[in-house]
Amino acid sequence: MSPSAEDYYAILEVGRNATPDEIKKAYRKLAMKYHPDRNPGDKEAEEKFKTISVAYEVLSDETKRRQYDQLGHDMYTKGGRGGMGGMNAEDIFSQAFGGDFFSNLFGGGGGGRRSPNAPEKGDDLLYELQIDFEDAMFGVDRKIDIPRSETCGACQGSGCEPGTAKHTCPQCNGRGQVTMSQGFFSIRQPCSYCQGSGSVIEKPCHACQGQGTVRRRKTLTVHIPAGVDSGSRLRLAGEGEAGLRGGPTGDLYVRIHVRQHDIFSREEQDLHCDVPIPFHVAALGGTIEVPTINGKAELTIPAGIQSGTELRLKGRGVPPLAKGRPRGDQYVKVVVEVPTNLTRDQKEKLKAFADACSDNVHPRLKAFIEKAKRFFK
Repeated sequence: MSPSAEDYYAILEVGRNATPDEIKKAYRKLAMKYHPDRNPGDKEAEEKFKTISVAYEVLSDETKRRQYDQLGHDMYTKGGRGGMGGMNAEDIFSQAFGGDFFSNLFGGGGGGRRSPNAPEKGDDLLYELQIDFEDAMFGVDRKIDIPRSETCGACQGSGCEPGTAKHTCPQCNGRGQVTMSQGFFSIRQPCSYCQGSGSVIEKPCHACQGQGTVRRRKTLTVHIPAGVDSGSRLRLAGEGEAGLRGGPTGDLYVRIHVRQHDIFSREEQDLHCDVPIPFHVAALGGTIEVPTINGKAELTIPAGIQSGTELRLKGRGVPPLAKGRPRGDQYVKVVVEVPTNLTRDQKEKLKAFADACSDNVHPRLKAFIEKAKRFFK
């Protein structure tokens, strides 16, 4: 059967060999697009939603899909098998997404709707903290000042003036929602009288104006462990926004930003730095002092080292965040410094040195000249 405007596969915009997961994914995408709650008053969207719901109800059922493929669209629908089997479009939508998803998205749905007076966890907070490079290497304790909501002490979070209480909303009878008919749908919306809470405060608390929470600032000490990097997040449990109606407090997340260092750069657990060395040390070799995050260290320079060569100091890198992990290394890139501001005497001696050098002293230069000669022949 070739796809047509009435073909269920074409309606869901999938191929005839689509897997059940692909069919479900396609239906979810289209159902979200054409759901009447997202298109109030749009009859065309309402009909489209009903059509894709019928298509999904058939193709998501293994038996019905097999019959549909065998009989074809016209024969299947004329044979009485093309209906929604007693389910309406809202039922199919709720089944495909789950009742809780439907309830959270549109404020209505099936029987999984949460009570409007149920405890609710407070929101999590995010704090951006900038620290020095050394603090990231060795760890540090930092004090931070957090503005947040806290449970009102006067009413203990009820929102009611002490000695008074809440009453059931007379408009929604405590459900927090009212039902409105639209087309073939019954759409639930938050109650405007109680703002969806299901209850009405007789006399709001003087301290929080009926909110149940108050805004305050709190100073916290945050321990920054050694080895953190930019982007690391630390969690302080229970230091976020206050919960509602007796719900638990949210968490506070501290995101770390490490300032750049004048000498060191970091690559995962390793440190890198550039160290200039004099011309004669590069030629003759020797021992130099180099900086590390734990102080100075001696580094042996082999004779004839070339500029850009990296030497490793094992175990001198970033300390591990997790116990049992090895510490990183430090890599020192040697940068041979060409002497400048030479005196006349120094220039003459350097020229004499150059005159005394044979081709074997500069093997890389000699090889390059030979290649260049062959290139220009």
